[in-house]
Amino acid sequence: MRGAITRLRGGSLSARVMRSSLLTVGGFGFSQVIRLVSNLILTRLLFPEAFGLMALVMVFLMGLGQFSDVGVTPAILQSKRGDDRDFLNTAWTIQVMRGFGLWAVACVAAWPMAWIYQEPILTQLLPVAALTLLIAGFKPTRMDTANRHLLLGRVTVIDMAVQLVGILVAILAAWLTGSVWALVISGVVGGIAEVTINSRFLPGERNRFRWEKAAADELINFGKWVFLATIAGFLFSQADKILIGKYLSLDTFGVYNIGYFLAAFPMLLGGVVTRKILIPIYRETPPTESPENFARLRKMRFAVTTMLMAMVTVLAAVGVWLVDLMYDPRYTMAGAVVVLLACAQMPMLIVQTYDQAALAAGDSRRFFVLAAARAVLMIACLIVGLETAGLLGALIGQGVAFVLAYPVVVWLARRMGAWDGLHDAIFAALGVACAAFALWVNWAQIAAMAGSGL
Repeated sequence: MRGAITRLRGGSLSARVMRSSLLTVGGFGFSQVIRLVSNLILTRLLFPEAFGLMALVMVFLMGLGQFSDVGVTPAILQSKRGDDRDFLNTAWTIQVMRGFGLWAVACVAAWPMAWIYQEPILTQLLPVAALTLLIAGFKPTRMDTANRHLLLGRVTVIDMAVQLVGILVAILAAWLTGSVWALVISGVVGGIAEVTINSRFLPGERNRFRWEKAAADELINFGKWVFLATIAGFLFSQADKILIGKYLSLDTFGVYNIGYFLAAFPMLLGGVVTRKILIPIYRETPPTESPENFARLRKMRFAVTTMLMAMVTVLAAVGVWLVDLMYDPRYTMAGAVVVLLACAQMPMLIVQTYDQAALAAGDSRRFFVLAAARAVLMIACLIVGLETAGLLGALIGQGVAFVLAYPVVVWLARRMGAWDGLHDAIFAALGVACAAFALWVNWAQIAAMAGSGL
């Protein structure tokens, strides 16, 4: 015990990685528990269509955000000038300008979105909800600085406080209004809280408007491929919601989102860990430099994948039981969604630790190639699945898309010296066995979904 505590102390890379990993996992776990509790409360205060409407709003806002992402955060994390004040202030200025632009675009696009999805209320919801994009532009770069140096203690505590604020506002507003506006209002209040609390309690100088040409050129040059990659990343990660929301009814879409909320926990955790921790690790200990660096990354990769695979297996096995325990009969079908999504995500979890290697090396172009390939495969598999078997086909299609993208992942990982075939083979075999077990345990509910004609 004393030895473990000793290893957590100090300023070495391994100590910072261990501390940051524990804080990231702990903070994410706390976040998901709070979200789950609020979700259970909100599903009783609101109606399934409200979650479908909010999912449409969030897909649009995420699309706006990612279609205009110029990679400010990864640029700060990997740049040699990542601690320079002029560089940081130029990055912050770009963020603020982008925030105002995104809000204006959302206001203009509100009517077309309402027409496409035949939901007139979107003309009111979108401009208000898009205020979160404007507010996010003012987030201080000291948040990225803390992440750059793996100093995540205070950041984690602040994230917890911000989430509590947003959730408490959502519950109160839902109790008072009983409408989807509760979710919109909580998002805006949470955004204000995030900027205010981080600006007040994180150490560092206050950001000021600044435009240094050299810094802007570096940010734009790095960001042009990140911009394209995030467009592809949005299509990859949100294609299910875009297409299912269009193909199926709003209440079915709401049920799908409840299932997704539960099943996505391991993949979201993996994404947080890789984004916050792996870029600094790849930057400071590139796997191509020495066998020792590769061995260190292999050890970390095995630990992360083991944790994520264990989580997703448990969710796949008990998904139906969890939904029956926590939700009322309107959401029963979400249990089969949890099982199938959890199984479908297993191939993605195996390769998640490769994604950030290219960004850490400053090679945003190859990162874009991977993101684009994933997006094309995901959209194609979802459309084929929806056309042939409805919601069940869409769930299976997601798993097929993850598997088909594997050769491109290997291409990128080998270029960066990060590919570990032994790791992939071991966890692929485990994943097949775990998925087979989960499907066998829950076969009756999956068959019921198939027979429902959704």
